[in-house]
Amino acid sequence: MHKKTLSACSLALAYTLSSNVAWGAVSPDQAKQLGTTLTPIGAEMAGNADGSIPAWTGGLPTTAGTLSKEGFLSNPFADEKPLFTITAQNAAQYQDRLTPGQQAMLERYAGSYQIPVYPSHRTASMPDFVYQAAKQNAVKTGLVQGGNGLSDFSTAVAFPLPQNGLEVVWNHITRYRGGSAKRTHVQATPLANGTFMPVYFKQQFTFRDRIKDFDPAAPGNVLFYYKQLVTAPARLAGDVVLVHETLNQVKEPRMAWIYNAGQRRVRRAPQISYDGPYPASEGQRVADNLDMYNGAPERYDWKLIGKREIYIPYNSFELDSPTRKYADIVKAGHLDPAATRYELHRVWQVEATLKPGQRHIYAKRVFYIDEDTWQIALAEHYDSRGTLWRTAEGHMTPRYDVQVPWLGVETLHDLINGRYIVSGMRNEEKEPVEFGFSSLPSEYTPAALRNAGIR
Repeated sequence: MHKKTLSACSLALAYTLSSNVAWGAVSPDQAKQLGTTLTPIGAEMAGNADGSIPAWTGGLPTTAGTLSKEGFLSNPFADEKPLFTITAQNAAQYQDRLTPGQQAMLERYAGSYQIPVYPSHRTASMPDFVYQAAKQNAVKTGLVQGGNGLSDFSTAVAFPLPQNGLEVVWNHITRYRGGSAKRTHVQATPLANGTFMPVYFKQQFTFRDRIKDFDPAAPGNVLFYYKQLVTAPARLAGDVVLVHETLNQVKEPRMAWIYNAGQRRVRRAPQISYDGPYPASEGQRVADNLDMYNGAPERYDWKLIGKREIYIPYNSFELDSPTRKYADIVKAGHLDPAATRYELHRVWQVEATLKPGQRHIYAKRVFYIDEDTWQIALAEHYDSRGTLWRTAEGHMTPRYDVQVPWLGVETLHDLINGRYIVSGMRNEEKEPVEFGFSSLPSEYTPAALRNAGIR
């Protein structure tokens, strides 16, 4: 496929592509682009040449719609219809704005998979303290330990003016997610015929600056704390995963524990990293597939390809709607296209190639990272033979009420066995997502893990 790189990129991108040696902070003069020609977290503020991508004007206001008691936001774009729909039959005319993964899905499910394309809206908005932290990070944050950790990092968005592919990936890892979040959600791993057994989770994470005893003068190496409890089906209920995610996982590896309800014991779980099997996923996802990508980047060489305009999942309010049941969304091979929404946006394209001597089931990965949120919107995973094996989609729904660009639903499709995993659905849930709370360190200890899993 012809990979069309934008001919008119921002000054930040020009600097990025011309520098192969700078690792970390930029000069104060370069940082002045933030909030002027660039958004406060580093996206191009202007629209594209033909106006199909609008200028960023601050994102959706907190008053853009209403919030139900179950935590569902109204859709500001509910009256919009697709501009067009991409199918296997007409994909060739849109190929410059499609990824290899999308084209493979169109070919694999030629009779059912579609990409409905809507008008583009740059809805991402974050609190002012995030913007201030990003500006501070631009001139202070650096890569350490060969790029496997950060120094002088604050809050979110480590490198708003990235100079290489590794820094772009670190922006995904450190992007703003509300500081802390607590939710119930559902995961499905349907068989090739579409039948599935839903798995129910209670999930909670807290970034370090929302921990009650956090000291900015001595931040330590933990980036965030994560806990996941399975509540159904009965065979899995009570199992809990606990993770202490470190900034530098080479210096201090991720600490993880599992509580097995059947055995009633807590054990360390070093396998919850890299390509270790992720619990309750039926073999359809490895540990670093969660959140599109997570963990230490040490096993790959990261190459920045550049910026592109492509169709990505965006403003996915319909996919989060309480009017839809899980069975309405989860279909054979893929999600119901009628529940999805794609828009034209600019993304950073980064290619990861497995380093010599390292091992991972994915020999190559390609990420397409939204410039306005630093979330990975699309991802491709290749096996050791160079075959495209799995392709992922991250459906962003902006939580405009709390100014959080939220990766709600994510999918990972196996193009070989015809199965996929979808997680983050909450259409039938009654508990709202909670953001921005403070946590005690004791909530994320092995002892708390055991207490959470008792059934």
